[in-house]
Order: sequence, then C-alpha cells, then structure tokens
Amino acid sequence: MALATALYTILALACTPFAAVLLWNYGVPVLFHALANTVGTTLGWYLRKKTDGRRSLIIRLTEDDEKAHAEKRSSSKSGGSGSGSGSSSSDSRSSLDNDWENIEASVLGSSHNGEKGEQDWDGIVGFFHPFCNAGGGGERVLWAAIRATQKRWPKAKCVVYTGDHDVNKEKMLIRVENTFSIHIHPPTVTFLYLSTRHWVLSSTWPHFTLLGQSLGSLVLGWDAFSLLVPDIFVDTMGYAFVLGLSKILFPQMPTGAYVHYPTISTDMLDSLDPTKAVGDKGVNAGQGVGFRGQAKMFYWKLFAATYSWMGASVDVVMTNSTWTQDHIQKLWGPRRQNRKQNHPIAVVYPPCAVSELAAQIEVDPKSEKRREKVLLYIAQFRPEKNHTLILDAFAEFVNSKSEASKDAKLVLVGSVRDDSDSKRVYQLRLLVNELQIKDRVTFQLDASWPDILMWLSRASVGVNGMWNEHFGIGVVEYQAAGLIAVVHDSGGPKLDIVIKVDGEPTGFHATTATEFAEGFEKALSLPDPLSVRKRARVSATRFSEEEFARKWLAQMSLLVDIKTNKS
Repeated sequence: MALATALYTILALACTPFAAVLLWNYGVPVLFHALANTVGTTLGWYLRKKTDGRRSLIIRLTEDDEKAHAEKRSSSKSGGSGSGSGSSSSDSRSSLDNDWENIEASVLGSSHNGEKGEQDWDGIVGFFHPFCNAGGGGERVLWAAIRATQKRWPKAKCVVYTGDHDVNKEKMLIRVENTFSIHIHPPTVTFLYLSTRHWVLSSTWPHFTLLGQSLGSLVLGWDAFSLLVPDIFVDTMGYAFVLGLSKILFPQMPTGAYVHYPTISTDMLDSLDPTKAVGDKGVNAGQGVGFRGQAKMFYWKLFAATYSWMGASVDVVMTNSTWTQDHIQKLWGPRRQNRKQNHPIAVVYPPCAVSELAAQIEVDPKSEKRREKVLLYIAQFRPEKNHTLILDAFAEFVNSKSEASKDAKLVLVGSVRDDSDSKRVYQLRLLVNELQIKDRVTFQLDASWPDILMWLSRASVGVNGMWNEHFGIGVVEYQAAGLIAVVHDSGGPKLDIVIKVDGEPTGFHATTATEFAEGFEKALSLPDPLSVRKRARVSATRFSEEEFARKWLAQMSLLVDIKTNKS
C-alpha cells in the first residue's frame, strides 16, 4: 500500500506544472507525461481487477436488499390500518417510498425527455464526499443529488466514499432524513469507508496547507479507488486533485464536479497585492509584499496553475453560484477548451429549505405586526464572516439617533467550532463594550433550529458582511422567511440572491460600515416593508430543492450519456 501510494503520488505530481518547475526543462515533462499516462492506465487496470469482487458483491447485495425492501413494504400494506403513532410512522414511510416510485417528468430534466431506456441505466455512481455526516450545506447538496439520481435512475447504485467510520448506513440515513427532510431509498445506497481522511485535514498540514491538503487528497483518492472503481465518479466536496487523478487512472470514466468554491481564486491572488482593487479584502489582504510576500505570491500562482490543470480534466462541471462559475471559468476554462471539454460550466444553485421556511413562517399583514426592529446575522464565528464590520456599522446606525434606529437590536447567531472561535466571540464582546452598544447586541451561540426559526420570524432585517460569499444559503433563508436583506456587495448575495424582482428591490447592498449603516436605515424605514418581504420570498423560490433536482439531473444525464456512448 505504501509503495503504491508513493508511486501514484509521484505520478500525479509528474503530470502537473510542478514537474516543469522541478525539472527546469520543458522537453522532459512532455516525454515523462506520455510515460505517466501509460503507467497511469496500467495502475487503473490493476485497480479495476482488484475491486471487481467488491463490485459484484455490491450489485448482488443491492438486488437482495431491493427484494427484502419490497417484501417489507408489501407486508406493511397488507397488514391493515392500525392505530397509534406506529401507524402514522408507517404511513409516512410508505408515502416516502411511493414518492420514490413516482418519477415526475417535470423533475427529469433529461436530454432524452424521460425515455425508459435511459431510466433503466443500472450503473454505479461514486460520490466522493469524505465528510458526508457533517450536516452542513454541502451535505444537503450531496443527499439531494443522490435522492434526485435515485428518482431518475431507480436501478442505478449510488456509492458514497466517506471517512465517517463511527456511523453505519442506517444511522446515517436516519440523520439525513431528520436533518434535511430528505428520504434516501436504502437498497441502492452503499457506503465505502476511507481509512486515510486525516490526510486532508488542515491540522495535518500546518504549513503549505493548500498544497498539503491537495496532495493529501490524492492519497484519499487512491484509497477510494482501491475500494471500488465506479462507472461514473462525482466529487461533491471540491477535491479537484482527485478528479485529475481519476482521469490519469481511468481516462474513459466520466467525471463530474459540484464546486462550492474554488480552492484558490483570482480574487485571492489579487488580494495579496495592496495596489489591486481587492488588496484590502479577505484574511490575506496585502500580504504579497517583501520577500516573504513575493514567495507566497509565487507559491499561490504555481498552485493555481496546478489546480487549473487538475480541474480542467473534469467532463461535467457544476458550480453553486455565478461568482463561483466565473472564477472556475477563468481558472479551468482555457485548459478545458484545449482538452475539448465542450460541456459548459453550469450554475446549479444548492437546494435550500425554502418550502420548509415558507410553511413555518407567515409573510402577511398579521405577521408583519409581530416583526421587531431586529437585525439578524446568522453565520459561524469565522474571521471571513466579518462580524467586526457589522458591529461597526450597527454602532454607526445607533449613533445616528434616527427614528429607524430607536430600539433597534442586532442579534448574532452562529456556531462555535473550537477555541479559536471562542476567543473570536470574546473579542467581539469586548468590541461591543467599546462601541457602547452592549444593551443593543445579543449573542446566541450554537442555536437550535427552533431558535433560528424563532429569530427568523421575529426579525425584520437579515445581514451578511462576508466579502465574496461564494453563494450564501443563509441569505436565501432570510428571503424565504421574509426578511429584508442587507448584504455585502459581492459574491453570490450580490449576483444571484439579493436581486430585483419585477424591477423592484428585495434588499440592499453595501461594502463599508457607513454603507451598511445606511442600508439598515433604508431597510427599517420602508413605507411598505411587507411588499418587499413578499418579493424576497418569491425570489427565494429559485433556490428550492425542486429546482436543484431539475438542474442536477440535466447535468447528470450528460454523464450517463458519456458512459452509455463509450460502453
């Protein structure tokens, strides 16, 4: 295992721009690249032979589970209609299973318009998501994608590569249903457990973290393919190096990527230069000066070239927002053209709990009377969320002593992951004291979903202060709950979410503390806030689970087409 790991790591590096820098001879890498391709396909052949047994086992177990599941459902239906909570639970489960059988044409989004032949595709789709039990927005994408894939291709097998050894399949799927209200059909889902996930943890790479984690993902990728080589391989976490490795090992295997954010972006590179327009933005603002700064700049540019090389090999690319699409296009686009990857990079908005929020929070004249002058910021207490900017803006708003600012309160809701976050909250509390707004600011740490729903129903304004938020699920939740958003004038909140509906605004954009303070003033001074709330809710429907399924399946169909045409 150690020898094989070392071999493919050297192989992968040899195929990237790093090899050109190390060898200082642009003729040698071309020859080495040809040799690497030969070695790569040989290793791929070895992995296929090695995992053939497990593949046959998965297919057989899936067939057995389908039969057992059908018999169980048949038995429960013929058992009559009992009473009590057990019957209710059974009815709910039966309803979900029936929903699995009803493949709606409106959700198919297929280039074949739902032809039965394609629905009968029964291959194996490998979903690479090493942290699938994390319970965040990325995991909602994974499970919604698997759910949509199951509905579209009922005979396909979905394999999830995960490092969550402490949770078995049954518990995992129960949590998915409880957390996201997504019911996964158990028989056609298999979990394969990775043993090398620590290689991609930031704590494993205290220095050169970007490169270290990316190289670590190669180890994790080899681990995955050593367990099973699927028919289609999809990465839903952002491990571009694994996708590059898969093309080295299996050139004919279709690959897909759902990119939540670029590992490195052109904005990140520009933020190092204090003379650039974004040279004062982000956690690395202006750090590209001096010898150390120039070295960092060189390292980042070299990494960006490598990242682009790896990502350009992907057959079908989806991004979560227009902002992410633009940056991935800049990084991967030119090389994708050179490799004749003709499928355009598509925006597939992540599925948000729009329907759930709309069902639980009313937006009407009656609910308007219950709204308070509360500005709500839901965000983890991470440095890039820029809580300091929002506190400075709120203090300026309060000190304006306008009619809108009277009795206004700011509520900061967010999770605390570790000691660093705890210290950050402590510093924010000190800042609140210094700004003399202690009686106007509430911190609610690690709030439950019922608590979040309570604040969403009480608040009037939703706030987001992060520069270049890649998408902004929290902002969508503001809109679905009827809040008027005041968000940073960048990223997904600017380009995709807080936009006009029927030519009228759904919120406000800002960059500086003064602009945010002005945004707060406007949001709390609207003559008819209810009309804005209703437009915001209409805007949020673009990010529903149904819309995600439709767009996901349109892209997934391309991968199935590639596979069936090559078979």
